[in-house]
Amino acid sequence: MFDKVLLPIDLNHPASWEKALPMALKLAGEGGELHVLGIVHDLGSALVASYLPADFETHALEQMKADLNAFIAKEVPAGVKATAHVGHGHVPDVILSQAESLGADVVVMASHPPGQLSTLLVGSNADRVVHHATLPVLVVR
Repeated sequence: MFDKVLLPIDLNHPASWEKALPMALKLAGEGGELHVLGIVHDLGSALVASYLPADFETHALEQMKADLNAFIAKEVPAGVKATAHVGHGHVPDVILSQAESLGADVVVMASHPPGQLSTLLVGSNADRVVHHATLPVLVVR
């Protein structure tokens, strides 16, 4: 199948991985590697960031890594080579950057159906990844 599968997830939203994780495991097969990516969203405003502790980003990234490792221990079958990765910033940019730096063969990610109000207002992260990716992207609904 694929040697390196990147699975970006949002631990706060099980819909981001409930269907995508089984597909990612299937694509990785027996010898592939699963790379689970969690992203600490960019706050988008220096004004907002000024109200947070100076070490907020570092703490958030460390906590995300610990939470991803716990997720892997709980949800990924034993014997599957899985690694947790964390990123910070604009979600589609982080996914594409991480895919490139890992040399991923495919990205597997969940998406909500088109037509939802959130899609009309801000667009879909999956849509942005699909349009800018240089590797295959499997979008699971």
